[in-house]
Amino acid sequence: MSDTLAPSPVHNATDGAPLHGAARLSRLGVVRVQGADAASFLHGQLTQDFALLGLAEARLAAFCSAKGRMLASFTGFKRTDDEILLVCNRDLLPPTLKRLSMFVLRAKARISDASDDFQVWGLAGSAVPDGLPEKAWSKTDAEGAQVVRLYPAEGTTRALWLAPTDQPGPVAPALPEAVWEWLEVMSGVAMLSQAVVEAFVPQMLNYESVGGVNFKKGCYPGQEVVARSQFRGTLKRRAYIVYGTAPLEAGQPVFHESDAEQPCGTVAAAGARPGGGWNAIVSMQTSAAASGRLSSGTADGDALQVLPLPYPLLDDI
Repeated sequence: MSDTLAPSPVHNATDGAPLHGAARLSRLGVVRVQGADAASFLHGQLTQDFALLGLAEARLAAFCSAKGRMLASFTGFKRTDDEILLVCNRDLLPPTLKRLSMFVLRAKARISDASDDFQVWGLAGSAVPDGLPEKAWSKTDAEGAQVVRLYPAEGTTRALWLAPTDQPGPVAPALPEAVWEWLEVMSGVAMLSQAVVEAFVPQMLNYESVGGVNFKKGCYPGQEVVARSQFRGTLKRRAYIVYGTAPLEAGQPVFHESDAEQPCGTVAAAGARPGGGWNAIVSMQTSAAASGRLSSGTADGDALQVLPLPYPLLDDI
């Protein structure tokens, strides 16, 4: 792996900032899909299996173009038997709602923006309910709220908490939203934002390794491209966690020393490291991640170091 500079030690990463608490996630919105065909409709549109979705589980899923490029990504779960909520970045709501609605046709499903009806929080550490199963994408109901287990980050347990806006919020110390966004990055699971729409097929963000793609389900937009990338060995890019001292943001190009003209990767998500510097999830050429100097923004930009992923890749299992 590239080793051009050393980040702050992990145990000093937060510099005293708490890793236990609840953060109100104002950047997230909620899509409601309701009706007798809600599950079957989403099953035919997204990369994960919604036909068999139970009330005690959630799904990470991508919504792709016909070319297999990600238009949005969601944490989705059933609130009731005929109501599914999809949590995604708020900046993707208008185009996503419009495009999903195009495919409803005769399905008994209604799609709406329910962001004003729900509050979404991120729970970390001791704020995560004790009764929540340990497996990622498990879901439980807790006093009217829906709680979804997420991938951990920096050894910190995490969960998504959603409840109607007229209910009290979670009882927990306040966690800065910026710290939560950094934890999201360190989990290695990137949620798509407007800055990187159509930049990746799901495997470029390791979605097949973190529960975001089901290769056994039926057709959905872009399925042929996604499947071909997996089974024909055509995928040359993966998602990696990096560290740098200069600010990083989604959509920013990343360069390798071997080519000053063409970027080798793109920042998918980024967050300020509480102890100093920045971390990001970068989708880049596997060959570039293996060795050599990486830089952000330009070929002579701030040096980046590739850090270990917190989970095994599917082809490494």
